[in-house]
Amino acid sequence: MKRILKYVTRYKLFIIIPFIMMFVGIGLDMLNPLLQAIFIDRVLKNGESNLLILVLGGIGGITIVRAILGYIKMLMGDYLGVWVSSDLKNDLFNHIQSMPYKYFDSMNTGELMSRIGEDVDNVWMAIAFGIGFLIENAIYLVLATIILISINWKLALVSIVASPLICYLAITFEKEIGAAFGKISDQAAVINTTAQENIAGVRLVKAFAREKHEIMKFLNLNNDNYNLRIAQNKVLAKYLPALEFTSNVTVLLVVCIGGIFVIHGNFSLGTLVAFYGYSWMLVWPMRNLGWLINVISQGDASAKKIFKIMDTLPEIKDTETSVSLESIKGHVTFNNVSFKYNDEFVLKNICIDAKAGSTVAIMGTTGSGKSSIINLIGRFYELTEGSLLVDGVDVKNIKLKDLRKSMAVVSQDTFLFSESIEENILMGDKSYSKEKILEASDCACASEFIDTIADKYETLIGERGIGLSGGQKQRISIARALLKDANILVLDDATSALDMDTEYSLLKNLHQKHKKSTTFIIAHRISAVKNADQILFLQNGEIIERGTHQELLSQKGKYYEVYCDQFKDFVGLDKEVV
Repeated sequence: MKRILKYVTRYKLFIIIPFIMMFVGIGLDMLNPLLQAIFIDRVLKNGESNLLILVLGGIGGITIVRAILGYIKMLMGDYLGVWVSSDLKNDLFNHIQSMPYKYFDSMNTGELMSRIGEDVDNVWMAIAFGIGFLIENAIYLVLATIILISINWKLALVSIVASPLICYLAITFEKEIGAAFGKISDQAAVINTTAQENIAGVRLVKAFAREKHEIMKFLNLNNDNYNLRIAQNKVLAKYLPALEFTSNVTVLLVVCIGGIFVIHGNFSLGTLVAFYGYSWMLVWPMRNLGWLINVISQGDASAKKIFKIMDTLPEIKDTETSVSLESIKGHVTFNNVSFKYNDEFVLKNICIDAKAGSTVAIMGTTGSGKSSIINLIGRFYELTEGSLLVDGVDVKNIKLKDLRKSMAVVSQDTFLFSESIEENILMGDKSYSKEKILEASDCACASEFIDTIADKYETLIGERGIGLSGGQKQRISIARALLKDANILVLDDATSALDMDTEYSLLKNLHQKHKKSTTFIIAHRISAVKNADQILFLQNGEIIERGTHQELLSQKGKYYEVYCDQFKDFVGLDKEVV
């Protein structure tokens, strides 16, 4: 929780004012038992009726002022907690956004959602209520102890004697409840992950009639969560009644022994009533100790998990020597690049020289490393050996923002947000005019189907593009990339869901664009790559063939085999390869 204090101290005014209110309120509370003693000893016993209005007015005034101060203190404390949790969520989300692809390869979405949601809320609860109440109760404890000793140190010992036992119970309770909350938080992340995956993949589950299996899987996880919650409640049941019993016994002893003192004339009835009031100020913090430890321990466990993520530094980031390239032309060069993933080489000695404005097509078998090549261009992964240059500058020395700003990527996993078609094309950049959006859509052959929809570009689409066909989603993604008008364009199997005619029209539009980007095309169809300036064929992470369409056909290697397989009917009719 120490690191959380850095967030709290940003709002000093909302710390100072509640603390002032707290001190004033505590001071007024300390007057209440004295006024009660005066009321009993002097007004009721001695008949000093002239003090009646003054005493009752004082008690009533203190009650009203305490209510006002308590309202302001609680409100400002709540605001403080909300702002701190908001800052924490922003920082956590920003940190997650800075992490490279590799981090998300091993991190579950559900766990991240649990950290940014439930765990931040636990921290908010600890700040808004837990820490403030803990400090307030500690002050009550100290002041009440001093006043009790000043009234009668012998009777005060009765109130204080239980403190070591309560402290022991509280410390032991904190250790056990903290461990319980840590396990519950981990299990909550697993449940969130399972629920998220099943909701996102509900169509697949139904298609394979696996509802019962998934229900049983979730039921087992939920049962584990139930057992952890029961274990947590057993800890609460073990310590909270003990804390409450000890505090109640303390008050009972004070009343009994104090009553004996009154009978023997050691002090007045009013003094006993005041002593009783101050005893509650000593006992009440002890009774709250269990709840406070519960809230703070939960917040502490959550804070540790949040900062564990934030302490995971991105492997790929700008350095002090990173240079800014605002106008990247798009000349991309791979010099003997090798890339290792999970201690296994995915790419070996890759050499590519893609001139600015040229088109490089990449083909190969599944798992041959095609996508890995383009992921290295934007430094989504870090290469292991060799060097990768953009406009003659090593990508490791280019600021990530400038490098990725110069790129437009259409990945094989087409992702659309639950917004309108226009918002998905814009990707939050409102600087583009409607004409530019229409131009990009025409070039991507997306306007053909968008214009047939009732709401056209204002059409809201479902999560991940539910309601659209695979080809329609790909064309919207391509329009999004073309609108960016970047100097490096990456199409990673971006036309796989398109029919041959649409694919032909799209590639023709790209070829006829006034401004030609350096284009990297990953495809499995010869029709998508045959017009590229150079075609690379990968196998087991190595380039085994390189050349133009005609050059590769003349080599009669792997590319030729793919060509013959896809155009076998035509090759049989005409032996001359075109």
